Amino acid sequence: MWTTSKPRFHHGLALLVVAVAAAPAAGRVLWTDETGEQHLALDTTLKSSGLATYGHDDAVLFPDRFTGAGLWRLRMGLDYRFSDQANARFDYENRARWVERATPGGMGAALPQDAEAPYRLCPLEDRLAEREGRFFYHHELDRAYLALHPDWGEVTVGRQAIGLGRGALFTAVDVFAPFSPLEFDREWRRGVDAVRAEYRLSDTSSAEVLGVFGQDRDGSALLARLRGYVGEVDGELIIGKRAEDTMYAGVVSAAVGDAEVHMEAALFDTPEPQPDGGLFGSDRLVGKTVLGSSYTFDVGNGLTLLGEYHYSGFGVRDLRTALARLANPTFQERFLRGDTQILGRHAVAASLTYPFSDDWTGSLMVLQSPRDGSGLVAPSVDWRMSAHASLRMTTYVPWGAKPSGGVLKSEYGGTPYSLFMQLTLYF
Repeated sequence: MWTTSKPRFHHGLALLVVAVAAAPAAGRVLWTDETGEQHLALDTTLKSSGLATYGHDDAVLFPDRFTGAGLWRLRMGLDYRFSDQANARFDYENRARWVERATPGGMGAALPQDAEAPYRLCPLEDRLAEREGRFFYHHELDRAYLALHPDWGEVTVGRQAIGLGRGALFTAVDVFAPFSPLEFDREWRRGVDAVRAEYRLSDTSSAEVLGVFGQDRDGSALLARLRGYVGEVDGELIIGKRAEDTMYAGVVSAAVGDAEVHMEAALFDTPEPQPDGGLFGSDRLVGKTVLGSSYTFDVGNGLTLLGEYHYSGFGVRDLRTALARLANPTFQERFLRGDTQILGRHAVAASLTYPFSDDWTGSLMVLQSPRDGSGLVAPSVDWRMSAHASLRMTTYVPWGAKPSGGVLKSEYGGTPYSLFMQLTLYF
C-alpha cells in the first residue's frame, strides 16, 4: 500500500530540480560576472549504499537473522558568491531507504539515522512516499545560509553544519547532530538552524556566540566559545545552555613531538536525575570525556594510527537494561540526538589508515568496551575509481557475550555481522 504526503516546501525546490537536470558536471560554475568576483556554482552527488547483516541466535532481537537495507541519497548544492566577503549556500537532498525484514536487533549504525534532525525551527522535510513500512522516500532542505566574511571575523545565519571539538570517533562537546562512531559515511553533517558570530580578538584568539534554534526554548541552545592557540597548543572553552542542559566544556589539542594529542571534557547540569547517578554527589551532573592521539609512521606512503578513549555519563551502567531504557522517552530523545554515542559508559577505539596509492586506501578500526570486553573490528577499503566516482566496502565483525531472550549481555556482542558497500558518483 503506497501512501504519499504533499510536500510543504516543494515550489522552490522544484526550481532547483529543473536547474540540476539541465546543469553541467559537478562543482561547475554555472554563471560568473565579467570580473569573476560573483559566481553561481553547482555540485551534485549521488550515493548508493547497501547494508547486509547476519544477526545472532535470539528470536526476540533477530526474528530474521538475514536482513538487508539500502539507502540512496541525491544531494544538490548551489553556492552563490556575492564577493570575497559574502556567499550563500543551498543544499537539497532526496533520500530513499529500503529495508528487507527489518528487526529490532538490526543496529546497523553504518547508515545515517532516519530520525528527524534536532535543532530546527521548521523541519523542511517531508516523507513523499512509503510502502508497507519497508520503503521510504524523503526530501529535505539541509543547508540554507548566508555567510559573511568581514575582516574582523565570521557571521553565518541560517541552516548550517556545526561541529565542535577535536574528537575523531568520539566526542564530548560536539552536541549538534554528532556522528555515530560506527558511521563511516561522514561527508555531510545534518544542518541545524543557527546564528554564529565570531570576532577575532587577535591573530591567535577569537570569541564566538552560537545561537541554535529548535521549535521551542527547550529544543534550542545558546553557547559562548573562546578559543586560541599558543605555539603548538590550541584550546577552547565553551559555556552556555544546550536544550535543557547547562553546559561547561573545554578542549585542548597539541603537537607532542611528531604526534598529535587531544582532550575534550564536558559537564552537563541536567533537569532530570540520572538513573545511574552523576558526579560530585549529584545525580543531575553528567560528565563526558574524550582522550586521543594520532601519529603517522614513516612506512611506505605513511601509516596513520589513531587511538581514543571515551567516557559518557549519559550511558547505561548495566547493559542488560539498555533496551528497556531506550523505551524511556527522555533517554530515547538523548540517544537519537547523539548525547549517548555509545550505549555504555566506557569505550576505546583504534584505527589504522594506509594509502596504498592515489586511488586505493585501506583502514582498520577496532572498537571495544573495556568494561565487558566486547567489541568489533571493521576493515574498510576505499577505491577512487575516477574524479567522479568512488567505492567503499566495510565489514563489521563483533565479539563478546551474545544477547539472549531479547536482553543484551554486552555492549557490542549484540551487534550483527555486517557488510556495508557504498558507491558515490559526483556529477
